[in-house]
Amino acid sequence: MKKLLLALVTWLTIYGVAIATVNINTATKEELTSLKGIGEKRAQEIINYRTKNGPFKSVDDLEKVPGIGPGIMKQIRSEVTTTGKTTVDKPGAAATKTKAADTKKPEPAQGDTMKADKAKEKVAEKSKADDKSKTEKK
Repeated sequence: MKKLLLALVTWLTIYGVAIATVNINTATKEELTSLKGIGEKRAQEIINYRTKNGPFKSVDDLEKVPGIGPGIMKQIRSEVTTTGKTTVDKPGAAATKTKAADTKKPEPAQGDTMKADKAKEKVAEKSKADDKSKTEKK
């Protein structure tokens, strides 16, 4: 049982590391904001720092960026790297940080629109027929 639990914890640890890896030397602002504790302002500070000083040599160099201290480093250390590709597989990570005004309302499927139009036509025809029958009764 202990071996199974250990294997499960190991798998989850490996999977957790693979979920999000952000290369702080190449990541975009949106990719940087996917990190816990990094908002738009800090993401821009990271970009400004690497533009001015060149690429980060180690993850620890991130603490030189204004607004990033030991607390944030503790949160994101396992999710950042200075080499490789940035992969952000957390669904909705960036979406949770977008403003409500930026979100689009889903458009109805074409089939639903056609059904609604036909239903409106039937209602209009029925009301015309009702109006005619009322006029004839008078």
